[in-house]
Amino acid sequence: MSNATVATPPRGATAAVAQVRYRSQAVAKPYFIAAIGLFIGQIVFGLIIGLQYVIGDFLFPAVPFGTARMVHTNLLIVWLLFGFMGAGYYLIPEESERELHSPRLAIITFWVFLVAGALTILGYLGLPYHELARLTGNDLLPTMGRGYLEQPLITKVGIVLVALSFLYNLSMTLLAGRKTSISIVMMLGLWGLAVFFLFSFVNPNNLVLDKYYWWWVVHLWVEGVWELIMGAMLAFVLVKVTGVDREVIEKWLYLIIAMTLITGIIGTGHHYFWIGVPAYWQLWGSIFSALEPVPFFMMTLFAFNMVKRRRREHPNQAATLWALGTGVMSFLGAGVWGFIGTLSVVNYYTHGTQVTASHGHMAFYGAYVMVVLTMISYTMPLLRGREANCAQAQKVEKTAFWVMTLSIVAITLCLTAAGAVQVWLQRMSATPLSFMETQERIMPIYWGRWVFGISFFCGLVLYVISFFVTGKRED
Repeated sequence: MSNATVATPPRGATAAVAQVRYRSQAVAKPYFIAAIGLFIGQIVFGLIIGLQYVIGDFLFPAVPFGTARMVHTNLLIVWLLFGFMGAGYYLIPEESERELHSPRLAIITFWVFLVAGALTILGYLGLPYHELARLTGNDLLPTMGRGYLEQPLITKVGIVLVALSFLYNLSMTLLAGRKTSISIVMMLGLWGLAVFFLFSFVNPNNLVLDKYYWWWVVHLWVEGVWELIMGAMLAFVLVKVTGVDREVIEKWLYLIIAMTLITGIIGTGHHYFWIGVPAYWQLWGSIFSALEPVPFFMMTLFAFNMVKRRRREHPNQAATLWALGTGVMSFLGAGVWGFIGTLSVVNYYTHGTQVTASHGHMAFYGAYVMVVLTMISYTMPLLRGREANCAQAQKVEKTAFWVMTLSIVAITLCLTAAGAVQVWLQRMSATPLSFMETQERIMPIYWGRWVFGISFFCGLVLYVISFFVTGKRED
């Protein structure tokens, strides 16, 4: 395949018949479709466990709470990875100004990852976890049983092979083409994601060391290298929809990632407060965790500043809305709600309560869910042969944005209220209640959380529907 082949629209074409610049960018489409499909599955299982909070035997024993929660969190990780991969396959060729090194390899990687993921989920649902561990070789190298890293050994090996294939493909594309700040930051984030995942194979017998290295995957993903991926994706979309000089956006990007790494790496210490490591982590973890909202606030300023300085009115207003929403909601979820429980003197009381869950829900949605949806919103119309969806479709998509965003805010407020009550009744009261007695007291709040979960699901359905709405496009 000629690396210079560019899919350009015919002379006189309008925005209605816009095309991607490079034909191989089309491999991103199945990744994005799979991501949305898995996202729907994640929310369905979220609704199941939300109902199990208030109806304890719902779907028991067919789908126990522990299994449903494991599927919910694993689907979150997998669909975001599909989204990052789709973004990489679209972004890197365009930034490198050349075709993807091997579109065929990208498609093979897609099917291997999808089938492996589906079989793993079926294994969770169809087998007792200990039996799944026995059948998949966990005795050879024990790696299972830890939150977010429950995948069987063979699945973890498969993820490594998929990551190597993906990174080889993108790295070869980048090395042979133009290098930009956006593409370099994106690749640093993706390579970092793969490298830190290798610590999922480290499973010391010492529980303190186990937790120590476990956070090298979980924290240094979501509060480290994933933020580089997020920044690169947001910068890429803002370049496209605002027309602001690339140099201006790249300066912002460098500043944001510098603050991200400075605060995020040492900020890992806020997970070390109570696991048995030296006490100095309570000081260092508190200081640098308190600074972690700074890059997210900078990202908010970045998004709004770029849109304010825009040189064009891009027809894809829905993608612009998602980009602005990413800045605001990531700052609120990862920054403000992250700060609420991050100081050691506060975390002593809030650790492991619904306060932590409130931060997790809004942070994941604001930072990573929204940036993937931003990328999908911008690229999918192009992958379907137009610069933007029609006005009617964008109206539905914007409605979906507000329904999903307001719903996650409501869910976060419910969980925050539940956590505050939990902290008071269970940990600060002069006559503390037991865990189960406390849960009974906050049951009405859990019902509220579940109702808003239903509304979030409705917003997600609207988002999917928006891509099938047809009407007259504005050229």
